[in-house]
Amino acid sequence: MQIERLQAIINSTVTNAMRNRIFVDSNVWLYLFLQDDNNKYKTAERFLSDNRNSTLVVSYQVINEVSNVLLKKGYSETRIRECIDHFFGICTLQEFTKEILLTASFAREKYSLSFWDSNIVGSALFSKCDTLISEDMQNGLVVNDKLLISNIFENKG
Repeated sequence: MQIERLQAIINSTVTNAMRNRIFVDSNVWLYLFLQDDNNKYKTAERFLSDNRNSTLVVSYQVINEVSNVLLKKGYSETRIRECIDHFFGICTLQEFTKEILLTASFAREKYSLSFWDSNIVGSALFSKCDTLISEDMQNGLVVNDKLLISNIFENKG
């Protein structure tokens, strides 16, 4: 998907009144950028379109993971910079803090999450998201009675 088209789909995210805060993990962005799985690409595109009035949140970890995979898939540095600009243009960026790292540690203990997944969960909780969209974690898990993990790709091909 062209960056410009993706920007058009969720352009109103920046300007409309915000309702939900949704943390979006790297796999959603990778299906959009790489378009190597048509069903998952369409699901990710539909998700962004359906949530154009929500606040989409990512962390530096998400941007780093996406950039690393795109580099391995042969994206040029120019194209990777465009993707990074895209994140900063349409998403709220959650920086890492001591509180996030400590929250991640407690999440690892309580929910048996991996180190990297717990950092995503900690970032989502700290940024006051009510939903975390991820293909990598347990669909339907509610963390700390505040954060629902949802796999939009489950049973969608």
